[in-house]
Amino acid sequence: MKSSDFGKEVIKKELSLIPKSPGVYRMLNHNGNILYVGKAKNLPNRLKSYILEKNHIIRTERMLSQTHNIEITTTANESEALLLEANLIKKFKPKFNILLKDDKSFPFIFIGNKDQWPQVTKHRGKKDKDGFYFGPFASAGSANWTIKMLQKIFLLRVCDEATFKNRKRPCILYQIKRCSAPCVGYVEKKDYKNSVDDAIKFVSGKSRDIQKNLSKQMEKASEKLDFEKASIFRDKIKSLNIIQSSQRINEANLVEADVIAAYKESGKTCIQVFFYRSKQNWGNQAYFPKHDPDESISEIMSSFLMQFYENKNVPKLIILNLNIKDKKLIEQTLGTKENKNISIATAKKGAKVKVISLAEKNAKESLNRKLYEANNNKNLFEGISKKFKLKNNISLVEIYDNSHIQGTNSVGAMVTFGDEGFIKKRYRKFDIKTYSAEQDDYAMMREVLTRRFKRAILKKENYLTFPDLVLIDGGKGQYSAGREVLNDLGLYDIPMIAISKGKLRNSGNETFFYNGKTFKFEKNDPTLFFLQRLRDEAHRFAINTHRTKRQKGIRKSLLDQINGIGSIRKRALLNHFGSARAVESASFEEIKSVEGVEEKVAKKIYNFFHE
Repeated sequence: MKSSDFGKEVIKKELSLIPKSPGVYRMLNHNGNILYVGKAKNLPNRLKSYILEKNHIIRTERMLSQTHNIEITTTANESEALLLEANLIKKFKPKFNILLKDDKSFPFIFIGNKDQWPQVTKHRGKKDKDGFYFGPFASAGSANWTIKMLQKIFLLRVCDEATFKNRKRPCILYQIKRCSAPCVGYVEKKDYKNSVDDAIKFVSGKSRDIQKNLSKQMEKASEKLDFEKASIFRDKIKSLNIIQSSQRINEANLVEADVIAAYKESGKTCIQVFFYRSKQNWGNQAYFPKHDPDESISEIMSSFLMQFYENKNVPKLIILNLNIKDKKLIEQTLGTKENKNISIATAKKGAKVKVISLAEKNAKESLNRKLYEANNNKNLFEGISKKFKLKNNISLVEIYDNSHIQGTNSVGAMVTFGDEGFIKKRYRKFDIKTYSAEQDDYAMMREVLTRRFKRAILKKENYLTFPDLVLIDGGKGQYSAGREVLNDLGLYDIPMIAISKGKLRNSGNETFFYNGKTFKFEKNDPTLFFLQRLRDEAHRFAINTHRTKRQKGIRKSLLDQINGIGSIRKRALLNHFGSARAVESASFEEIKSVEGVEEKVAKKIYNFFHE
């Protein structure tokens, strides 16, 4: 019996109970975790294919071998099934689906229409204010650059209402000719409104009309011998020309379109998305979806489109560099979602080929850089293994550092580095809970490592998997404290290395501690630079976390950090014990004896201080 036959038997048992309708099916493993999410026009027919097909690809064989259960959700039509599939994939991230990792929102530029003196700002999130929204921009840098140009040409304000209303004299932006100083009445309301209207026209793609208007005003000023005013109009025209050339008014004349190109090599794929709005290129973003190496590029693109647009506005036109399956279904589904006609086109001739070629070129270059970095990182991991004679292969490193000022606002920080670079979603911060540890670097390291690895051992809240190597910022003392924690938890196989700067704290003279030995590197050793880079990122993250905590001016009781402890229970506990530190030292029975603190809440309080 093949391993995949187990999943086929599970499907056979459920098949007779499944209605002949569109919907979504979910393959589950023995723990109830979702392995795969799929959609179908006819659920029984789709699931039968898993049984009847004799030669599945390796990925499907592996999925079927792990399938212990199936869940079904029927929908009114195939479009609903397609949307639900994308939603569930993004929510549960099943291991056998194509996954879009990066899901950040894009910035817009907002110009209000209710204020007497509208400001131009960058905006993310819901569009719940009255005014004009322009975007999306591919990055904050693209949006900031456009705002800077709007300031330079149209002299619009960017300050918030509080600053605007309380200014007595113009700020430096007026001095460097980036604002007309409406805060102190240096510009007439009518003139400022005209500037706002011109700015809106400019971002809407009507820059040529503005340019003609500015030329006329420059000529009028020159005729009146007002050369100072004429020079202002001349500078604005120059700036407009610079912007038009740098934003590359596209030959394809794309008013509202996303240009998307995919490139696959060595089992990896990069998808580049270029945003064209108002006949302008508003930047591009690279994505590296996670998928099986044997997955077809067409399937990857189809899955990407649905996941990418699941929570984003869809333009009227999407231009691709390849044909995709279910093109009409995707058009219909996205059109229903946006309540407008959506067209998906494959560029084959004319000006559109130029823009798709640019996107494809960027996808290829980005993927090559990614593959090079991944290969380089593997070589650096091998350098660490060779230097310290590690027995296990390294593909995931966790780096730890602590930060405090004389024991106040003490925090621990953890950053993670993998084959493809720093993994931001695996960064963690730890507010030091133990009072005695706040001024003791060794005790802080013990607390941080204990909390991190104990949670993983208990599989609490599906906590992070174990790393292949632990790197800590510190000397022999920190190493001993950290190693003791891992050994006490039975994690003898996870190697730990401590990195310590020399007496003069100069970079390049680091001493490394591992397994009772000290190690040094040559100053130009690439592995040393790599370890320094890891250490510096952990230090940066720890310092920033500490600063954020300090700036917030946390003066709260520790009890305020426990979910479910409101003002009444907090008062009862403080009246009973006298201080939060006394609550920390109290036993479970003592906490439970406080009036208004039932057993469940007492357990939560006790666990907060003693986990």
